[in-house]
Order: sequence, then C-alpha cells, then structure tokens
Amino acid sequence: MAKIYEFSVKDRKGNQVSLGDYAGKVLLIVNTATGCGFTPHYEPLEAMYRDLRDQGLEILDFPCNQFANQAPGTEDEIHEFCTLKFGADFPQFAKTDVNGETADPLFAYLAGEKPFAGFGKGLKNAAMNKFSEMNNKKFGDKAYIRWNFTKFLVSRQGEVIARFEPTADMAEVRKAVEDELKK
Repeated sequence: MAKIYEFSVKDRKGNQVSLGDYAGKVLLIVNTATGCGFTPHYEPLEAMYRDLRDQGLEILDFPCNQFANQAPGTEDEIHEFCTLKFGADFPQFAKTDVNGETADPLFAYLAGEKPFAGFGKGLKNAAMNKFSEMNNKKFGDKAYIRWNFTKFLVSRQGEVIARFEPTADMAEVRKAVEDELKK
C-alpha cells in the first residue's frame, strides 16, 4: 500500500478520514482559499470533477489561511461560499495549515515527493515568486507550499506524480488528470 493511504485528515465537521478510503482513485489534492486571486480555480475544478468523477477522480479540497489570511471564516462559511458561488461538490476538509510547525503531515509529505520547482516564466510569475517568498519567510525550511491552489496529482496506486503551482494553466492540469485516468 502506498504511503499516501496511511494519512488521515479531518473533514470539515472535524471527523477523521483515512485517505485509504480513496485507494484506487486518481486524486487531485488542493490547498484553497476563498479570498485569493486564484479562487476562480474552483470553477474549472468543479467542471473537472463533474465530468471525470465517474471515471475515478476525487478532488480533495483543503482550505488554508496561511497565505495573507485569504481563507477567513469557519469551515461552514467556507463551504457555503464554495457551494453557492462555484457549485463545488467535491470533498472539502477542515481548514488546514500546509506550512510551518503546525503543517498537516500530508502536505509535508506531498511537498517532499514533489518539491516546489518555480512558478514559471514571465513577469507575473516573477512577482508571484517575490510575494510568496515574503509570506513564507516566517516558515523557514518548513515552507512546503508556496501559495493557495497548489495542486498535487496522485495516481490510483497512491504515487504523487505531479505538482501544479497556482500559476499553471488549468487546461494543463485537466489534461494531466485525464491522462492519468486512462492508465
């Protein structure tokens, strides 16, 4: 059994959920925020989930408030926002720290398997890098995730196969998910 399935996380009601419950599925694990410039990613994420869940896709949503406090509110408030504004229907978990001493071990593992490799080229991505460096300075060597809407693609066998920064084109993310579902 792959190590990813050994992790347990809290759902938005505070109940422990084993990632072993998702064995055999293609997973897209995302740290999200409701007040971020990347929040519109919920729309293509929901479209992907709606179109591909019957083929074995699960999107696991972990709200995180560690990036400029862009995920304020309770789990219920965040869930209501995502449901009403974007129709988000995929599993949403408890608000989760992804960096620092309080980082959920799942995100430390994911980032260890697929470390940050940059936001890409161009002025916008360079600005994103500078902004994230300022925010993440406080986490030191435990700054595993650089910003909201970092996505990790996990195979049906539990292998972390790709990391997509929030600056990645969502069409590229979807293509990688579709390719993985065909395996």
